[in-house]
Amino acid sequence: MKKWDYILFDLDGTITDSREGITNCIKYALREMGRPIPEEEVLLRFIGPPLVQGFEENIGMNQEDAVQATAKYRERYHDIGLFEADVYEGVDAVFSYLKEQGVKIALATSKPEEFAVRILEHFHLAQYFDVMAGATLDGERNTKEAVIRESLRRLCVTDDKKEKVLMIGDRKYDILGAKSCGIAALGVYYGFAEEGELEEAGALTTVQTTGQLLDYFRTLAE
Repeated sequence: MKKWDYILFDLDGTITDSREGITNCIKYALREMGRPIPEEEVLLRFIGPPLVQGFEENIGMNQEDAVQATAKYRERYHDIGLFEADVYEGVDAVFSYLKEQGVKIALATSKPEEFAVRILEHFHLAQYFDVMAGATLDGERNTKEAVIRESLRRLCVTDDKKEKVLMIGDRKYDILGAKSCGIAALGVYYGFAEEGELEEAGALTTVQTTGQLLDYFRTLAE
């Protein structure tokens, strides 16, 4: 591979279609909080940003209520919701190809790290990852930028190597987080982004399918 030596992947909407588990847990949290359940379109906006931010922006909660709702969400997610997901068809082929090319693969997700690791292990994908970084349950590492920086730290990526790093994600938060960390980002539209969202955030390029993602890397290696 000519350009990218390190590739960071988002989880929800990039590796797994997790809408069922996430929306079910959002509904559970809102019921526990005595709040009405919004339309599906609103529920899907929770996929991508940190949960507290999602409850604040999508439901209009204050921070205290958003933190409480997040705790309620995790009550169900811990044992049930995290496995209510499907791996996108073709993702494993992308990982296999990148490993064949000697690329270092890392996870950079806003999902709590312990949940993310369990998910990758459950779906037999952990074997592809050199680093698996996520948010912390105590809220200390709770932004996309912070998670990406942690992934880069664990990969021992210094500033002079950042031009060899690519972030892949399906929401503007992935693109903007990567930009804040000084690395490039590729957007995938098979996830949960709205039309034009990824380009507006500054994605280097975008793809519509996992097949196109694999073709992108194969073209670079020619």
